[in-house]
Amino acid sequence: MTTPLRPSFGTGTDQRIAGGELIIDIDALKANYRALARLSAPAVTAGVVKANAYGLGLDVIVPALLSEGCQRFFVAMPDEGIAVRSYAPDAAIFVLSGLYRREVADLYAQHRLTPVLNSPRDVSIWEAHCGAIGHRAPCAVHVDTGMNRLGMTVAEALSLAEENSLTQALDIALVMSHLACADQADHPLNAQQLQSFQQVRAAFPGVESSLANSAAVLFGKDFHHEMTRPGIALYAGLPVDTSDQGVHAPVVTVTARVVQLRTASAGVGVGYGATPLARDSRLAVAAIGYADGYPRALSSADVHLRGVRAAGGFGFLHGRRVPVIGRVTMDLTIFDVTDVGADVQPNDQIELIGPNISIHDVAAAAGTIPYEILTSLGSRFHRRIVGA
Repeated sequence: MTTPLRPSFGTGTDQRIAGGELIIDIDALKANYRALARLSAPAVTAGVVKANAYGLGLDVIVPALLSEGCQRFFVAMPDEGIAVRSYAPDAAIFVLSGLYRREVADLYAQHRLTPVLNSPRDVSIWEAHCGAIGHRAPCAVHVDTGMNRLGMTVAEALSLAEENSLTQALDIALVMSHLACADQADHPLNAQQLQSFQQVRAAFPGVESSLANSAAVLFGKDFHHEMTRPGIALYAGLPVDTSDQGVHAPVVTVTARVVQLRTASAGVGVGYGATPLARDSRLAVAAIGYADGYPRALSSADVHLRGVRAAGGFGFLHGRRVPVIGRVTMDLTIFDVTDVGADVQPNDQIELIGPNISIHDVAAAAGTIPYEILTSLGSRFHRRIVGA
C-alpha cells in the first residue's frame, strides 16, 4: 500500500542539538502567492508543490496556499499527490508523471488524483480504466510543443482531440504544455511554443489550458490562458528581479551552528586536501555539509573540483560576509571569520541563505540553480515556521 510522504513539520531535529536551522516564513509565501495570482488574473493560479513542496514540506506549504484560496496543485509522483490529498480534501491534484500501468490508474481513482497523460499509451491505460469503472474520470493532456521531454507530439494531441470529440471516452479537464526557455524572456522558442500550443488549444474547445510556469507568469496574458503554474516563484526563486511585481519575499532562511573556533597561521593547510591559508586566520567550523544539501561545489575559490575552479561559497555573520575555506565536507564546513573580530562564539549561527544571502547567490556560487539548492536541503536541520 502506498503511504503519504512523512510530514516535515514537527519532525526536525531538536533545536538545542541541531547543526543548523531552516526557517520557513509562511507570511512571505502567502505574499508571493497573492502577487502571482494578481499577475495571473483572470487566470487561476495553481501551486506546484512537487518534491515535497520544493523540499520545504507539504504539511507546511499546502495548508498555507489553501488559506490563500489555492485549490489546484501539481505534483510529480502519485505518492506526492496522495500526501497533498491528506491536507487538501477538495482540491484538484494533477500528477505530472503520467501512468505506468493499469494498477496505477486504480490508485489515482482511489485518491481522486488527476493523471497528466503524456503519451498515447497513457491515453489507452486511462481509457481502459474508465471503461472498467463505468464512468469517465478527469484527466489532463500534456503536449510537447518544443521541449522534447514529456508529452504527446502536436500531431498526436490533434488526433486525440478529433477522436475524443467522437467517442467522448475521456473527460479532459486540462490541456497543458511546458516552456523550455522561460527563464530567457527573449528566447525565440517561447513564441514558437506559444504558437504551437494555440493550435492545440483550438482543437480542445471548452477545455482549460495552461502553459505558464513561474517565469512565464511575467510574460503577460498571452501566456496565461486559463491557469498558471508557478513553482519556484512561490519560494522567491525567480531568476529575475521581481520586486516591482511583489514576487520577491524571501521564504527560506538557512543557518549553520559554529561548533568550534580555531586560529591558524599563514601557509598552514585546512581540511581535506590541506588548502593553504593566505594569511593568519581565525576559522569557524560549522555543522553543515553536503549531507545537509550544502553543495561540495561551494568549496573555497582556491579549491579545484573536477578540474573546475569554484566561485567559492560564503556565509553571513555579525554583519559581514565570511568565505568558505577549503572543501565542503559531508558534515562540516570551515568559514574564515578573521574579519569579524572577537565577537564570534561557539553556537553562533552563520546565515547561509536568508535576508543577506539570496538563494540565487548560493546557486550561482555553486554553479547550479535555486531549484537544486532548495530541494537538496536535508533532514538534519531544526525546522522552524514563522508567520501566520
